[in-house]
Amino acid sequence: MALPQAKASLLNHAQERRRHQRVRVNLLGRYMLSDRQEYPCQVVNMSPGGMALIAPQVGAVGERVIAYVDHLGRLEGKIARHFQSGFAMTISATPRKRDKLAAQLTWLANRHILNLPEDRRHGRFVPKNPAARLILPNGLNVGVRIIDISLSGAGVATEHRPEIGSHVTLGKIPGRVVRHLEEGFAIEFTRLQHPDSVEENAAAS
Repeated sequence: MALPQAKASLLNHAQERRRHQRVRVNLLGRYMLSDRQEYPCQVVNMSPGGMALIAPQVGAVGERVIAYVDHLGRLEGKIARHFQSGFAMTISATPRKRDKLAAQLTWLANRHILNLPEDRRHGRFVPKNPAARLILPNGLNVGVRIIDISLSGAGVATEHRPEIGSHVTLGKIPGRVVRHLEEGFAIEFTRLQHPDSVEENAAAS
């Protein structure tokens, strides 16, 4: 009877590995170790159960980590192992949160494969109220016109041209500049927006 049980165990393990298959990503973020100091990081691969970070400061194996990752938000776990330029950590999450992470990773992987700067599956549209306020990297709050918007980003018309990669806030939505346009620039939101609130949040003063 031991053989069928062993086969079942191996099958379950394989299913778990597939469910937590790692995806190569390139996401910026920051993290905090038990000393409460924040450090910048780059996530290079992850699954719903763990991720690998290129990081300047490495804690002890088993140490608690809180990370804030672009597109994914707050993730918490423990250091599992070290490697030359950083560390790998587990992700502590409920089954529901893991399912959400799996969906987000699928989106990120597809975006990478298709070489799209933003998620084109979420159709762009012109908001009913295109007038919005934008906070620039230097803290200046300026008026802009939303050219178009989707759940993952927006194009804005303005004379200002922040550097590519710089962080801005459109209404209540944080994001970063991904490219310059003839009449302004394109923003990629830090995380996907909800279709019921994206217009309202973008136009919020």
